[in-house]
Amino acid sequence: MWILLLLPFIGLLWVPFYNFAEPSLFGFPFFYWYQLAWVPISSLLIWLVYRSRAPERDETR
Repeated sequence: MWILLLLPFIGLLWVPFYNFAEPSLFGFPFFYWYQLAWVPISSLLIWLVYRSRAPERDETR
């Protein structure tokens, strides 16, 4: 599951993949709305990885 956290890095660091003006969404060029779309996607991926972890035992008792 930890590999899922690499998706935002790959999707955003490879600029030639999204360096286009079209298709636009609500007047925003693809370059901008693609990057903004990764904000909720990244949050969802972080949540999925967090939920998949086994709960840690409290070792102070």
